[in-house]
Amino acid sequence: MPLNSGALGSKPDAPPRIINGPRARFFVPEAHAGTMSNDLIAKAAIDRRLAEIITPVIEDLGYELVRVRLMSGKDESTLQIMADKPDGGIEVDDCASISTAVSATLDVEDPILDAYTLEVSSPGIDRPLTRLKDFDMFEGYDAKLETDELIDGRRRFKGVLAGVEGDEVLINVAEGTIGLKFEWLTEAKLVLTDELIKEMLRQRKAAGVITETDFDEIQTDTSEEDT
Repeated sequence: MPLNSGALGSKPDAPPRIINGPRARFFVPEAHAGTMSNDLIAKAAIDRRLAEIITPVIEDLGYELVRVRLMSGKDESTLQIMADKPDGGIEVDDCASISTAVSATLDVEDPILDAYTLEVSSPGIDRPLTRLKDFDMFEGYDAKLETDELIDGRRRFKGVLAGVEGDEVLINVAEGTIGLKFEWLTEAKLVLTDELIKEMLRQRKAAGVITETDFDEIQTDTSEEDT
């Protein structure tokens, strides 16, 4: 079974990591305050249109849409759909059910003019964070965040998620705990770490879904990023 076919279930037990430091808030200058907005689930206009069509279909089956992207290719486009169960733990059979139902709906609505391939998958371990609740669910785990506009001179932030407070995403970075408005974010995803992998395996083994032999060798991300 490929590693990214799994997903964490209920809110994982965060690793015992404490970062001391000042608590800060970053704010956008007034000139940009009204221009920053996001839709991490569906970015482009066609993605938002597709989300409008497929979200009711996916929810009727008992799942949630995590992300949708229509990716252009040389010969044909690829429609990538990530879905999950409300409490996590989507499996291959679930993806197949979603694919069948979504395909039937898209055949009727016909929103994509060119030929395309439909891919339905789980969010994976180092999953994108597209909803405010994701940042609360994965509190205590490493993440990379990116904003559309410069915030205090930078767009990229890497650190440990510290939950949410209202409409702000909290993250522990070198300077301390900072708060970023959810609507400022253009990219957000978990970082593949040993702690995250171990927790995912623990939950899935406890549920009797997998054994350790189901997984290939795991390589964690050790590259340097802007923080």
